[in-house]
Amino acid sequence: MRRSHSSPSSGASRRLLPDREGLLGPLALTEGGVRASLDPFYPIVDSAAWVARLVGAGARLVQLRIKDKDEAWVARETRVALKTCADTGAVLVVNDYWRIAIGEGASWVHLGQGDLDDAEIGAIRKAGLQLGVSTHDDAELERALKLDPDYVALGPIYPTILKAMAFAPQGLKRIGDWKRRIGGIPLVAIGGLNVERAKLCLAAGADVVSVVTDITLHPDPEARAREWIAATRSA
Repeated sequence: MRRSHSSPSSGASRRLLPDREGLLGPLALTEGGVRASLDPFYPIVDSAAWVARLVGAGARLVQLRIKDKDEAWVARETRVALKTCADTGAVLVVNDYWRIAIGEGASWVHLGQGDLDDAEIGAIRKAGLQLGVSTHDDAELERALKLDPDYVALGPIYPTILKAMAFAPQGLKRIGDWKRRIGGIPLVAIGGLNVERAKLCLAAGADVVSVVTDITLHPDPEARAREWIAATRSA
């Protein structure tokens, strides 16, 4: 049975993200062109325990990106992470596992270009999920825009240690180019970011900045998350 962790909008086929007490910032598309807000600080982590730590530090938008685990494991972690976010007014984005996102009642899913090959976009939209898509070059951006995404991610902006990338660093100028092309769709900058680079990305036109290792490998991840929050929400 499908679990729901968000309140559906009245009569709408696409959900409006909760904006409890004005918590969120830039906008994501919902039915009829109305946009719900996205917080500019967007950490990516690989467990429900990490989600809880960062939400506890003040994160309002978190991606759960689990690799190399079976689907039962991913479903359990997703369920726990969704409960944590629902209890605190945060938003969880499920990476890749769109069927699990639907089954567990998530509001968001993120798909990379490879994930798009097998994803059933019609099923994702019918279930009311909002969709974020990774892009790295012109062809991928054109493909993403045909899907009417709720955000577009661009990366890597800087060299990254997270994983081997087939694409060279995009640089700050590409952020402005991408933003001009996607208009009102929120733009997420990712790849090799720290606090100072994140501020440069926001100044260059990104709406949201995403981070992994600058927080997860930091000696005090919660303190580092609070530094990110202070820098991005005041940008």
